[in-house]
Amino acid sequence: MKNILITGGAGFIGSNFCHYWATRYPDDKLVVLDLLTYAGHREHLASLEKNNGLVFIQGDIGDKALVEKLFSNYMINCVVHFAAESHVDRSIDGPDAFIQTNILGTHNLLKAAKKYWLDAGITEHHFHHVSTDEVYGSLEADAPAFTESTPFAPNSPYSASKAASDHLVRAYHHTYGLKVTTSNCSNNYGPYQDSEKLIPLIIQNILLGKSLPIYGDGKNIRDWLYVEDHCRAIDLILTKGVVGEVYNVGGENEWRNIDIVNLICDQVDAALLAEPQLLAAYPNTPCASGGLAKNLITFVKDRPGHDRRYAIDPSKCHAQLGYHPQESFETGIVKTIQWLLHNQKNVMETV
Repeated sequence: MKNILITGGAGFIGSNFCHYWATRYPDDKLVVLDLLTYAGHREHLASLEKNNGLVFIQGDIGDKALVEKLFSNYMINCVVHFAAESHVDRSIDGPDAFIQTNILGTHNLLKAAKKYWLDAGITEHHFHHVSTDEVYGSLEADAPAFTESTPFAPNSPYSASKAASDHLVRAYHHTYGLKVTTSNCSNNYGPYQDSEKLIPLIIQNILLGKSLPIYGDGKNIRDWLYVEDHCRAIDLILTKGVVGEVYNVGGENEWRNIDIVNLICDQVDAALLAEPQLLAAYPNTPCASGGLAKNLITFVKDRPGHDRRYAIDPSKCHAQLGYHPQESFETGIVKTIQWLLHNQKNVMETV
């Protein structure tokens, strides 16, 4: 039985992981630590608190006394570390929070793990660190995808702070013997994602009849990973992964931003026409007046340090863990749109 501390568990990927894990391992104890900033929502976990015994604590991973108290009180033997400042634009405007949370907060967790596991002689433990493909920098269109041996070349304060945290996790394994693993994932999408991110922003702007802003020429390429596939990969890493190893988790779905937006426009229009009652709920969507969502597309000035292409080579996950994504982008985006249309409350107030 695991007693798992899940940092950032009220955020997008963290809350999906909590639901995934509670379904598959109902005997494990889940303890969520989340500061509930703009991207954390406790209501994502309400059913798990009510029905599965999930324990929620609002707090900062940088709070040394609180983190140590959780390790002690709940006999934590596994950490899955999602908590991070993660929006590139925000990191450009205000990098301090990214340094504080992503570097110093991660180090605080590592220090607590060393104290309550290594210094106490507890050999059965696991610290899993969730990171990003952005630590590797940018790829040219014809360059091979990132592997676990690709040198780090972060281009934004966000990716630089994540790269630093990756190095700290590695150092605590090689210096002290902490049992760690790290995963670097491609762009996630799916239920519970905050509306500042590309896919939910585009969907919600369509529903509201607002412009769909596309940076630059729209030809930046990302590898997209459906969030439940990411959760499956972390499960495999925790159960089958090699201590000290890094695993790149990709969706094998490379798309240009403009092609993603065009696909979403078509899919949202189709979903609304298939359920006319939704047109009444969103009277400003172009479809409600016979228009097309694509007409809302607007190209805006590119942001500083905007990496051209990210792509993950998941061969190591395939070979060592038997991991393969189950969702294509075409199937995953339909699930995402349907979830947002039928589960996201008060869309008019969230954008």
